[in-house]
Amino acid sequence: MLDTIRTIETPEGVSIRLRLAGPVPRALAWLTDFLIFAFAWLVTGIFLGSSGDFGFGIWLIIAFLLTWFYPVLFEVYAQGATPGKKMLGLVVLQDDGVPVGWSASMVRNLLRTVDFLPLFYAFGLCSMFLNRDFKRLGDIVAKTIVVHRDKPRLAQKLPQANALPLPVWLSSSEQQLIVAFADRVPRLTPDRAQELAQILDPASGHGTRATLRGDVDSLLGYARHIVGER
Repeated sequence: MLDTIRTIETPEGVSIRLRLAGPVPRALAWLTDFLIFAFAWLVTGIFLGSSGDFGFGIWLIIAFLLTWFYPVLFEVYAQGATPGKKMLGLVVLQDDGVPVGWSASMVRNLLRTVDFLPLFYAFGLCSMFLNRDFKRLGDIVAKTIVVHRDKPRLAQKLPQANALPLPVWLSSSEQQLIVAFADRVPRLTPDRAQELAQILDPASGHGTRATLRGDVDSLLGYARHIVGER
C-alpha cells in the first residue's frame, strides 16, 4: 500500500482508520523531547552544582530517571504522547488500537538503546524504512505503533438538533454517511436536503424505513449522537 492509512477492526466489529506516523514527524518529536531533556538536565545541574558530590549524585539520579522514565510516564498517563509527540500531533498505541500499557511502553523505550546503534538511530531508521507500519525495533518487540492524532469532529459544528440514539446497528461507513449528510445540510436547500435524507433512509440495508427515520431532523439527531452528543 502506498498510503499510510491502516484499518483496525475491534472485537465489537468497529473499524478504526489510523494514519501511521513516518520517520520525519517522529524524528522531530524526538528532537523536541531531547531539547526538553537537555533543558531539564541543565537547570538541575545548575541548581545542584553548588552541593558538591552529594548534589552531583542527585543530578545523576535525576538524569537516569528522565532518560528512562520520562517517555514511559507520559505515554501511559498522558494519552500515549510525550510533549514532543503531542506538539507534532502523534500518539503511541498498541497494534490493536488500544492505549499503550506499562509493559509495552517500558519495552519500546528500553530498546531505544538498540535502535540507536551504531549511531544516530541507524538501526531504528532502517527498521522503519523496511516496515510497512514504520516500526522501529522497539515497536516491533512491544507490538506498538505511532499514529497521527486526528482531531475529532465536534458535535457543535453540526446543525442544531436533539441527539437521537440509533435504533439499529450501523457500520462505521454508514455512520460516516449520516455525519457527512448533516455537515452538508446548511449548504443545501430544504427540498434537496429532504431528497438526500430519503436516499439515506435505507442506507444500512436492514429495511430501515420501519426503524431508522429518514427525515432531515431525525438524521441530524442521529448525526449528533454519532459524534458523541447525548
